[in-house]
Amino acid sequence: MTNPTLIHSPWSRPVGVRRVCDAGAMTGTWRHLPATARAIALTATTAVAAAQARDGQAYDEAVGGLAADERSGLVLGAVVRLLLEESHPDGLTGDDIRQVLTRCVQESTRWRTDVDPHVVLVLLAGALGVYDPESDESPPDAAALARHAPLLVADLLAATSVPLDDYLAAAFAEIERTERQD
Repeated sequence: MTNPTLIHSPWSRPVGVRRVCDAGAMTGTWRHLPATARAIALTATTAVAAAQARDGQAYDEAVGGLAADERSGLVLGAVVRLLLEESHPDGLTGDDIRQVLTRCVQESTRWRTDVDPHVVLVLLAGALGVYDPESDESPPDAAALARHAPLLVADLLAATSVPLDDYLAAAFAEIERTERQD
């Protein structure tokens, strides 16, 4: 498994993971996390469910909440990486990334007119730790990342039989391990 401290999410900023998960030991689900972390998980869950249902109004409302808290990118970046690892246990190739990107963009554009393939690619590269915003001539802003991340998570979830709650719990557990190591 990739060390989460080496992952450079396009959302990651020096805000400190500790502020997301600083209430002590975690249990097996995100529902027992501190209020800030629970709010991120609930908003992410709502946004992904709206993406799965193709409910534009609910989706827009939920992604607004994700964009409002920059720490949500850290969580969603970890979820995307975990989903990629789960769906590609033997590792990812360039063709695998192209397939995920193409599938996500094609499915999403069926109900969203504002899907930007570059933003989805940035999310994928960020989750894998290979995105360098300094070499990107037009890096997406936090709002664009928040609008696209739930689309990518919903797409990746379709290939697994594991509920989003399990990935969120695993993402928060990784964040907690990282902050304990720091």
